[in-house]
Amino acid sequence: MIINPFDTPVDATGREQVVHGSTDFPIACYFNDLVQFPVLMHWHEELEAGIITEGAALISFGSEKHILRSGDGFFINSGVLHDAYPLDGQGCQIHSMVFHPRLVSGSSDSVFHRRYLRPLLENPTLDHILFLRCDPDDQDALKAIDSTWNALRAELPGYEFAARNALSNLIWKLHSVQPSQNIAPGPKSLRDSERIKLMLSYIHEHYSQPISTKSIAAAASVSESECLRCFRSTIDTTPIQYLKQHRLRQAAMQLLGTSDRISEIAERCGFQDMSYFTKSFREAEGCSPTDYRKSRTE
Repeated sequence: MIINPFDTPVDATGREQVVHGSTDFPIACYFNDLVQFPVLMHWHEELEAGIITEGAALISFGSEKHILRSGDGFFINSGVLHDAYPLDGQGCQIHSMVFHPRLVSGSSDSVFHRRYLRPLLENPTLDHILFLRCDPDDQDALKAIDSTWNALRAELPGYEFAARNALSNLIWKLHSVQPSQNIAPGPKSLRDSERIKLMLSYIHEHYSQPISTKSIAAAASVSESECLRCFRSTIDTTPIQYLKQHRLRQAAMQLLGTSDRISEIAERCGFQDMSYFTKSFREAEGCSPTDYRKSRTE
């Protein structure tokens, strides 16, 4: 099944409940229209692979930024911070898959995990790999990503085997091309990465409540100045700017995914002042919350 961002289930408080597949088939496919729903900085323990199917995207992997165009693909390792935005605000769509390594390797003591998955997961120099449509050496990986997507979209009898087989081909390609001599991240970079994850987790869990830079910093047991530095050095924004972006994205998703009143959604997403919410939403989306809902649900 293909999932749109606004199909992501939410609980009674509006908190996003993300489940990538199921226990017995741990993979989920996502169709991302980045104009409607830019992907804010986040991470997950699962692996991710995808292809740009329309337009161009500016994707960040940790502190690195890359421009990928239609036909290009990517792989993101476990625990890597990443986001994605349309380049220059133009139309951009991505087909992506988030999957647990055990879908390919089976048990953690299998030869598949020991010889192919573990070296990938534990490689400190490998947070992502890009696959370019113009590079002949990347065609097998792009084909594997596309084949997995198509199998999961069609859900024909035996599609689980087809998807796992295509992912196995992708893992083999990754094993063959992964960098082995790059310089591993230094202690400071690793420390910043762990701190930003703690602070982002705090924002994601408490965005509906009043939040300050002080409370965000406390989530990682750092000072406010260190919190600001860490946000700037890792994701090039401030804690409050990220909080506002996250609240607006949640509001946009709920405008399309629920029939709740706009005032209820605004309050649930941490906006106590409706005029400020409307102004902020218009600045981010180019239209009012009411027009946004109408134009995308008619």
